Parts: sequence; structure tokens; C-alpha cells
Amino acid sequence: MKIVLMTVGKTTTEYLRKGIEMYTARINRYMQFELNELPDIRNTKSLTEAQQKEREGELILSALQPSDAVVLLDERGREMTSREFADEIDRYGIRGTKRLVYIVGGPYGFSAKVYDRANAKLSLSRMTYPHEMVRLFFTEQIYRAMTILRGEPYHHD
Repeated sequence: MKIVLMTVGKTTTEYLRKGIEMYTARINRYMQFELNELPDIRNTKSLTEAQQKEREGELILSALQPSDAVVLLDERGREMTSREFADEIDRYGIRGTKRLVYIVGGPYGFSAKVYDRANAKLSLSRMTYPHEMVRLFFTEQIYRAMTILRGEPYHHD
């Protein structure tokens, strides 16, 4: 199974980018992992919030494969412990999922079409974080999940 973290926009903050690169390298020791940074929508000042979500949604949907399992990182999603998250990843693998795609949307969230395509929603917290930080937090959680599944001593309950 391959895990993809799809984002709208690039990670521009240097220390966050370096942290993401570090965890990406660690994850790839266990399984294939890819960060897919979709380009930002240009000229958003002339777009309404709904139009921007629609344009970003079109980009997201065009980057997905028909067989992908899609999980949106969304404030209204299910919250899990790190162990529950590791078990969830394991279940996707057991079901034969080829690509498990987690998506961080743009500043206004996801379009209705993206919600319709999703298999699940996951919330990292009820708090709001900058989207670039979410990328770092989430890559660390994927690495943590890998160590939990392998019984390695990184995670402590």
C-alpha cells in the first residue's frame, strides 16, 4: 500500500518543510509515502469562497485515481488516538487498498464534490491549525503509526 498526503499549495515555511522531509524519509523505510502538493489557485481575489473551493476541488479530483481510498483532513471528521489511527491504516492495508490518500484542502475547506468522493473524514483536533503545520503534524502521525504497527519504541501510551 502507498500513502499519499495531498495538499493544496506548497509548504513554504522552511522549518516545517525540513520536518516534513525528515518524517517522509522515515516513513519511506516502512512503506511508500508521497507528498503531492497541488498548485495554489491563482487570482483568488476575483473569486468567491465557493468558486475557490470548486476550482481547488477540480484539481483534487483530477489528481485522484478511481481506486483510491480518500480521507479528508477535516475539522468535522472523526478524532482518533495514535493507536486507533495506526489500526485504521492497517485495516486499509488488509482490505487491499493500493493507494490511501489523505487530503488537506485549501483555506476554505472542500467542495461538495470532494466530500462526495471521500471515503472518510479525519480530524486531528477540534482546534484550528495553519495548513502548513497540519502537514508536519500529520506526517509525524503516519511515522508514529508505522512504529506502532511494528512494535517499535517510538510511541508511549
